[in-house]
Amino acid sequence: MVSVFINVAAVLLGGTLGLFFNRSFPQRIADTVMKGLALCVLYIGISGALEGNYILVTILSVALGGALGELLDLDGKLNRLGQKLEQQFGGQADLNEGGRTRKSLAEGFVSASMLFCVGAMAIVGSLQSGLVGDHSTIIAKSLIDCIAAVLLASSLGAGVLFSAGAVLLYQGAIVLLAETLEPLLDSATVAEMSCAGSLLIVGLALNMLDLTHLKVTNYIPAVFLPMLFCRFFA
Repeated sequence: MVSVFINVAAVLLGGTLGLFFNRSFPQRIADTVMKGLALCVLYIGISGALEGNYILVTILSVALGGALGELLDLDGKLNRLGQKLEQQFGGQADLNEGGRTRKSLAEGFVSASMLFCVGAMAIVGSLQSGLVGDHSTIIAKSLIDCIAAVLLASSLGAGVLFSAGAVLLYQGAIVLLAETLEPLLDSATVAEMSCAGSLLIVGLALNMLDLTHLKVTNYIPAVFLPMLFCRFFA
């Protein structure tokens, strides 16, 4: 779990720095940074989506995963959690205050969690840590996440800090269950999980650009369904 704690610390450090910079930037600069970051997130999503080799697995995972997430109302639950966090910690709301538009905790939490947890580095790096004690991939990921957290927090606010909890739970679970999950996570399966997850990142980027209002959280089950479908189609 050492690598996971390093990753969590990196997210918290980057998020804290981002909040500091957020107070220093005029709104027009913050908006420009936000849109530029969204374009970078879009690039990350498109790049990862090209890793998939089995289009049927992707289609089934996204379609059925979205349906499952809708039935479970994952987006609604997360937004209600965000509202509770805002009430508990005096968090941010979507309103204009002093010429600056503040974003909700839920938006920052979802955006950062998706970016930090979805992808091959999170899965493969956590498996390496749990199976052979090789932390190099997660340490490299931690540096990337720290930089991303600075940019995200400067635009989306304090909700980014709470994504450290998602990193701890998600990657920590993979590390602890590494020996159990290893047979299910061959290279083909990891590629398809990354592909499905990257499509969610594309949706996240489109939301950040205000082009769509997708309930990206409802598609989270799609990231894990390739573990099932790859048994039959890969």
